[in-house]
Amino acid sequence: MIPAPARLRPLVALVLAAAVQAPLSAQTPEQRYTDWARPPFPPSEYVARRTALLERLAASGGGVLLVPSADGVTSGETFRQLDDFLYLTGLELPRSVLALDADVGSATLFLPPRDARFENPGRPNDFPGRPLGDDPDVGRLAGLEHTADMGRLDQRVAVWAARGRLLVDPGRAGPLATPRPTWSATLGPVETLLLRLREVAPRARVESAFAQVARTRMVKSPAEVDALRRAAAATAAGIRAGARAVRPGVDEATLQGVFEAACREHGSASVPFTPIVKSGPNSLWPWRILAAHADRRNRRLESGDVVIFDVGCEADGYVSDVGRTFPVGGRYSPQQREKLEMITRVSDQVAAAVRPGTTLAELTRVAYEAIPDDEEPYMQTPSYFGHHIGLSSGDPALPDEPLAPGMVFTIEPWYYNHELGVSVFVEDVVLVTEEGAEVLTAGLPRSTRELEAMTR
Repeated sequence: MIPAPARLRPLVALVLAAAVQAPLSAQTPEQRYTDWARPPFPPSEYVARRTALLERLAASGGGVLLVPSADGVTSGETFRQLDDFLYLTGLELPRSVLALDADVGSATLFLPPRDARFENPGRPNDFPGRPLGDDPDVGRLAGLEHTADMGRLDQRVAVWAARGRLLVDPGRAGPLATPRPTWSATLGPVETLLLRLREVAPRARVESAFAQVARTRMVKSPAEVDALRRAAAATAAGIRAGARAVRPGVDEATLQGVFEAACREHGSASVPFTPIVKSGPNSLWPWRILAAHADRRNRRLESGDVVIFDVGCEADGYVSDVGRTFPVGGRYSPQQREKLEMITRVSDQVAAAVRPGTTLAELTRVAYEAIPDDEEPYMQTPSYFGHHIGLSSGDPALPDEPLAPGMVFTIEPWYYNHELGVSVFVEDVVLVTEEGAEVLTAGLPRSTRELEAMTR
């Protein structure tokens, strides 16, 4: 080491001393949950939701419903909580479980004492720690009076199992079956919970609470409806922006990017599902098939094509799901125009039939009556003339449940005609009201003339 000149030695000594003390004086303070997160609604909203669900569970025979949260492991994605847990708590907690005990009418949140994502002993300044269970403010944000350490959940489950039944929401109707691990598939959070229950309480009576959860979540509160309105408005803005970019030579990924950028500009933290933008021959195939091949997801538009947007934005976790079909080159062919106007009439007749007391099954029959007989083989039927939306684009729903004010769902008649090489699509979001229905996406043009104008 080369000695410093005499006149610089005092300065060097000061720098070295500061360097030694820097880690202590510059240490990032411990983070608190409330520094980062707030539920989108006040505690009273979540208390009301839990109370309604507890009443339904008690009426159906009681028991304890276990609702898992997301595991918090990321691969670069922004954390998004599981729908049921978010609906009942509003909290972005990892690796936690909410227990609703319908036998005594109480809710207990089991959560880890600290957030492992904020811990890294090798980098304490970047990962200063965050208490969760050790922070009393976390439960208060959701109006929860009872919280407990996750380490106590095994013991509590054993007690509940001995006393009566345990409940889970598998996210679908039908019989509940314990999953079996496979060679490659990843188990979901509810499947993981079921396997754990079999380990902790192998003789427990475990049943599905899907119907009770669906009936609770199907009817949206005024606060939820407000969020859904904002999500629909953001989606409409995104579709307008995408339509302005439609022209020959543009690829589908560019249109997807334009749409997503508009969602972000209107306050969406993320998009609820990968935007579906498909043109020409791609428009003839369901997204599940296209998404199986990376090279089928970025076709360049050609004059004379149609391009379909089946997309959504989100607001405070609530989503929209909207569809429009645009001509590439500014005008539809006579055949494209005819088919699009046909399915738009179908959509209008379904929306006109919406009123409290009807069911989605009955609306499907309305749709069938509206579809010309010779076109029925090319319609995507019978289950896609409407699906409930809320925290996801496939909110839990019971098809035979009578519609009630506050329910929100989509109407989306698809048309796939591989013989003619024509596919068209329209999708709108409908709110059931006391008088009938309000189309939340009514401000987004639907007529062929208006849709043509949007691309010019």
